[in-house]
Amino acid sequence: MNWKEIAEKWLNFDGLDQQLKDHLNKVKNDEKALEELFYKNLEFGTGGMRGEIGPGTNRMNIYTVRKASFGLAQYLLSKGEESAKRGVVISYDPRYKSSEFALEVAKTVGKLGIKAYLFKELRPTPELSFAVRHFGAAAGVMVTASHNPPEYNGYKVYGDDGGQLPPKEADELISYVNQVENELSLEVADEADLLENGLLQYIGEEVDDIYLDYVQKIQLNREVIEKVKNDFKIVFTPLHGTANKLIQKGLKMFGFQNVTVVKEQEHPDPNFSTVQSPNPEEHAAFELAIQYGKEINADILLGTDPDSDRLGVAVKNNQGEYIVLTGNQTGAIMLHYLLSQKKEKGILPENGIVLKTIVTSEIGRAIAESFGLKTLDTLTGFKFIGEKIKEYKQTGEYQFQFGYEESYGYLIGDFVRDKDAIQAALFVTEVAAYYKAQEKSLYDALLEIFEEYGYFKESLESLTLKGKDGAEQIAKILEDFRENPPKEVAGKTIVAVEDYKTSIRKEFSNGKLSPISLPKSNVLKYFLEDGSWFCVRPSGTEPKCKFYFSVVGQSLKDSEEKVNRLQTAVMEKVRGMVN
Repeated sequence: MNWKEIAEKWLNFDGLDQQLKDHLNKVKNDEKALEELFYKNLEFGTGGMRGEIGPGTNRMNIYTVRKASFGLAQYLLSKGEESAKRGVVISYDPRYKSSEFALEVAKTVGKLGIKAYLFKELRPTPELSFAVRHFGAAAGVMVTASHNPPEYNGYKVYGDDGGQLPPKEADELISYVNQVENELSLEVADEADLLENGLLQYIGEEVDDIYLDYVQKIQLNREVIEKVKNDFKIVFTPLHGTANKLIQKGLKMFGFQNVTVVKEQEHPDPNFSTVQSPNPEEHAAFELAIQYGKEINADILLGTDPDSDRLGVAVKNNQGEYIVLTGNQTGAIMLHYLLSQKKEKGILPENGIVLKTIVTSEIGRAIAESFGLKTLDTLTGFKFIGEKIKEYKQTGEYQFQFGYEESYGYLIGDFVRDKDAIQAALFVTEVAAYYKAQEKSLYDALLEIFEEYGYFKESLESLTLKGKDGAEQIAKILEDFRENPPKEVAGKTIVAVEDYKTSIRKEFSNGKLSPISLPKSNVLKYFLEDGSWFCVRPSGTEPKCKFYFSVVGQSLKDSEEKVNRLQTAVMEKVRGMVN
């Protein structure tokens, strides 16, 4: 393939954005650089698309955004005139080009007669999900790359229920996107014309207030907050993202008074300059918040990612040191509080259901079962949880109570259909206040849960493998595990494997095969004789292969040692594959 010829086609395009033109001119004689820019179209997958910002078909730029938006418009028009009238809600995070890309979405769909509701300033992903439902829109677009490095941006599509499109609908949309042969040729409308014709409407604080009214309804014990509010201290960092205003307003609305915001991380910053990664999953992101916490002796530290769908929580352990809870631990604490309080108040439905992903801890299932509730596993990705909420809302078979995933995503109130760090931050702070009233910390609550349900311990390791070569290596890892499955790991026999690509579970002792009733996905999960498991899956949004590990021990120390042995053994095998 002559990458230089393809690059020349872009350079010869009359209206080419000047920044993209300058970038291409710099690398036009570098064959490898051009290959990375053009060797494929930026993949528009079931969760939308995400990639580095720059020129080329394999990068995020106004032309690839127009291509995605044109495909979305065609998809909506195929559903009939009503979809065009209902329109599209658009929001964006603080990343480079986010506001520009968001406007390009509006101008592209507007050119085809579809109305756009565009937030006039950056707003969180969960509020976008809520706004789609609030306006009765046909779809939503969130311009975000979540917690990816600063050079990335992305594009997530939501259906009319406020959830990310499930596989069948996403495949249909993707087919329309892929029909666009030349993204450079797409025409867009003029912003002023769209405003004049009523095809563009800017939205803002009026939606914030309605959303927060709904969030207030998840509060269970305001009287507990009243009891401890004078000496209950909170440190919050939005990590340069979108959550700052809503969480501050929300905490005040819940009755909290002592809220300290990490000033260095309060305002939007596309460089995320105070952290290596703007991801509350990375404990280093809490470094400044912990400093603030120590200064004021805070009861809880909260951190949200740039688009505010993930929440990290840090609390003091028994040695008085702040530790960052895992997503599994925070989820278990919130779930136990939610179900126990609802039961106490007589509002826990008999047909309640808890939704979690296949890589999320089994402690959630144990907690739900103790309250007589069913737990259902979905594939990784909150869109699958949103899809189930929609299904049960329609059938009435179950009443949704709580949804979560190990990667710091939680949902309590289903007026949003994606993970919601705003809801989660306010709710977990109420939980902390509840325990403070009993002279306990969230860490004490966690230990009580472990004592009752077992010392569950999880771990995650990611291999970053960038570019075309990296994608090939990730495919090879999955192929090796699938073709040559290990028989034992860390001295423990593997008793079963679930292959989500073939939708089959295989028991090794007797060769029994059972169907898996989930959408197909390139994921493998191995179960060991002692109840431990590990899972291998390529990330859908980053150039990573992820490895999940889970054990149950007799104590904190025992579970720590078990998970370390399991992780070490598996990763030794993996490194043998890539070296």
